[in-house]
Amino acid sequence: MAAPVVLAVDAMSGDHGLSVTVPAALSCLEQHKKLHIVLVGDQVRLRAALLDTRWQPGKRLSLQHTSEVVAMDESPAKALRHKKDSSMRVAINLVKAGQASAAVSAGNTGALMATARFVLKTLPGIDRPAIVSALPAVLRPVHMLDLGANAECTPEQLVQFAVMGSALVTAVNGVERPRVALLNIGAEEIKGNDTIRSAAALLQKSTINYVGFVEGDGVFFSDLDVVVCDGFAGNVALKTGEGVAKLIRQFMREEFDRNVFTRAGAAAAMPALKALSRRIDPRRYNGASFVGLQGIVIKSHGSADALSFGSALEVALKEVEKDVPMRISKLLASSGLPGAFKA
Repeated sequence: MAAPVVLAVDAMSGDHGLSVTVPAALSCLEQHKKLHIVLVGDQVRLRAALLDTRWQPGKRLSLQHTSEVVAMDESPAKALRHKKDSSMRVAINLVKAGQASAAVSAGNTGALMATARFVLKTLPGIDRPAIVSALPAVLRPVHMLDLGANAECTPEQLVQFAVMGSALVTAVNGVERPRVALLNIGAEEIKGNDTIRSAAALLQKSTINYVGFVEGDGVFFSDLDVVVCDGFAGNVALKTGEGVAKLIRQFMREEFDRNVFTRAGAAAAMPALKALSRRIDPRRYNGASFVGLQGIVIKSHGSADALSFGSALEVALKEVEKDVPMRISKLLASSGLPGAFKA
């Protein structure tokens, strides 16, 4: 019988804290019978949040008391040095100690990355961890990295990101040879800065299935599995895409509410509108992975609701089941660039 998967949930962090993390965790327990969740945070408040539910600490749910919380605007250095009993830090410590298979937090991104890197360390051959998440696209979801951990990168680090993204997609989606592209200002080989062109040259020599450059609009319409970029470009692209999705929803509401005829049209089109809303709903793509670490850490949006945070828990569960860190290590060893990974 397979051992249960244990997720350590930072229950206190994020914009909404316990009002989101606890319902999402309990819903996930209902859906996955072999799952065990450790809620990490103030035990008094945790017990109060569980009071009106059918769940109490026991076989599949446990509480880990902490006395501190990392604020959303707190500096990563301060959180790392002075918040050693924070719900964020203790959740990651549980992964380090082997008491949890993954940690999930909606907390401060910088503090979470700094803490995870300090506690878990990077995999051999990885210089810096990266943030990766799936984005909706026409053919299939595409995984993009880095989404904000590393504003500036060397060509070697971009190659590392390509390896990690490939391993993740192979593990999670079962794609044997993921198609990898570099985000650039043009598809032509002469386009881009020296860093991008150097990374392209390295990838062409590797065993990675590198298919060339992709422009921003092509991310959502090309036959790709992984898009690689530095954290500055990736974060801008991510937030722009989320903004466009919200803009489409807003424009549609305004147009369908314009008069009695458009409202009637909206009623007739409601099934299609609901399907469209679901396909572009950022909440269903929530859950960014901190890849490159010797352990699994998943970052949820700070403003996540229960549905969104539940998506992050599902990402964590899948990465544990597929043993993503091990797969990244194996792909690094067979990448064909043994001396290129350290920047």
